[in-house]
Amino acid sequence: MHRRRHRNSALNVVLLLYLIVCLAPSLVSSITVNSPAEIHASKGDTVTLSCTFASTSRPTSKMNVDWSYRPQSGGPPNTFFHFSSQSFPPRTGQFAGRIRWSGIPARGEASISLINATLNDNGTYTCSVRNPPDVHGATTSHTVLTVTPKAASIRFSDVAVLLAFILLPSAIITLVLIGRILCPKKQRNQSKAYRSPIEVTEGEEYSINPPEAGESRITCCDLCLMDSDGEDEYYSIKKRPPMDEDYAESQF
Repeated sequence: MHRRRHRNSALNVVLLLYLIVCLAPSLVSSITVNSPAEIHASKGDTVTLSCTFASTSRPTSKMNVDWSYRPQSGGPPNTFFHFSSQSFPPRTGQFAGRIRWSGIPARGEASISLINATLNDNGTYTCSVRNPPDVHGATTSHTVLTVTPKAASIRFSDVAVLLAFILLPSAIITLVLIGRILCPKKQRNQSKAYRSPIEVTEGEEYSINPPEAGESRITCCDLCLMDSDGEDEYYSIKKRPPMDEDYAESQF
């Protein structure tokens, strides 16, 4: 009987140790770390690599945060940032001088900011948080960062030059058309029409008659505002030789 009790007690101890070994990790594996799966940014932007965590234990000075980076081309991850009571940004390497701690552990935030993002920063960023005794469970989270070239922006000077080449000629043409529509047409004196070539006598075609004092000369502005019929009449008169009216009347 005594041996049976001894065996039962030994078996109970073994079962108890087994339960402790199986359940112990679950008692401390209550931390959860989350971060966005993807982040898109443009070259030169300041990118916030967000990381949040939830823990049953209050964050203390023993809490550790590590950020690692794996290039888009592949390779092993490289830890470049560490936080433990204070931030330890990288002083050498690709991220030197471009990492800023943005986390607030009391609020469950372990984020960092990447300043002046470049195309070489494309890759996978891993956030790892440990808050003893919560050091197991989902302690890491991954974010894929994609940096693209910034779209070309139109400068004000380019817009001004473009408007000058388009609007200025259009405005001039519009003003000319409005002037031709609104300005009254010049009425020519029909009583001073040119004579027929039959009335021209010998030697008359070589005479030079100065324009009368009261007769106004046609200017470039008048030609611009003259309709098509008036322009044809003017150019036909210019092509004919001048005639001396007094000399032609004396022949009859």
